[in-house]
Amino acid sequence: MAHLLSGKNVLVTGGTGLVGSHLCEKLLELGARVVVLDIIVLPRSYFASRNLEGKVKLLMVDLVDWEKVQQAVKEYEIDYIFHLAAQALVGEAFNNPRRTFDSNLMGTVNVMEAARLNSRVKGVLVASSDKAYGKDCFNAKEDQKVFGDHPYDASKAGTDIISRTYFKTYGLPVAVARFGNIFGPGDLYFSRIVPAVMESVLTKKELQVRSNGQSRRDYLYVKDVAEGYVKMAECLDKVRGEAFNFTTNWNFSVIEIIEKIGEILGQKVKYKILDLKQNEIPNQSLNAEKAKQLLGWQPGFAFERGILETFEWYRDFFSKH
Repeated sequence: MAHLLSGKNVLVTGGTGLVGSHLCEKLLELGARVVVLDIIVLPRSYFASRNLEGKVKLLMVDLVDWEKVQQAVKEYEIDYIFHLAAQALVGEAFNNPRRTFDSNLMGTVNVMEAARLNSRVKGVLVASSDKAYGKDCFNAKEDQKVFGDHPYDASKAGTDIISRTYFKTYGLPVAVARFGNIFGPGDLYFSRIVPAVMESVLTKKELQVRSNGQSRRDYLYVKDVAEGYVKMAECLDKVRGEAFNFTTNWNFSVIEIIEKIGEILGQKVKYKILDLKQNEIPNQSLNAEKAKQLLGWQPGFAFERGILETFEWYRDFFSKH
């Protein structure tokens, strides 16, 4: 029996990024016709290394450009939208809040408006974050209020609220995903801890830890994230308007994940604690029972397997660097 998304026109905003590229790969496997909106294709990204540009329709469009977003949804007769595009770096949000709010808030409004005005769209699946819970994020459940007092956290909380507002006000079939820290093959933002550890191991460079090393986060493998988005689409008729946490029981401090990765790879990771970060959320964890109960989602990858697959990709990356 054909999958729900087989033969459907599916738009992925932010489709050349870490999660977007893995999601595109998954959607293509399911037989979807994939259109990607993004503003850049990094030459050695996962998207490029898997030749996804030759398999999807790639449109270089900034989500703050309302006319082009609307045109893409209409012209390509989009059935489903996976809205992942965002300014995704916490540090960049701190340094450039205006651009962050433009991208993450007005970009979301533009996607929702384009879907609202096009009756062909059957569903919009939206990327939020554990950061949307702000600092009150210990074993967080979906009925907690979303909140943020850092530009990045506030922008993700805003994305979340705007998306669900379009369901409540206009009946737009929306579901929202809130993830912990995502890692996997293809993350080229080496300010993030897993890519930074991989770089340190493969280039013998001392790892500079900007925080105090004590803040705790949930970690989740990118292929399980792609599966979570697909599960939301499959169940959308019964879960529209809902938000879902996706996570594992992999909750580590920065120092713990450095040492854990070193253990898996059989390497001693040299690192230095700089303790430069401000306004850091000390402890974040999510409760994913709702996704397991209502969507039937379960993480399919052991932490060790995820780390080893990720390491293989970076080994290839740095061997060609």
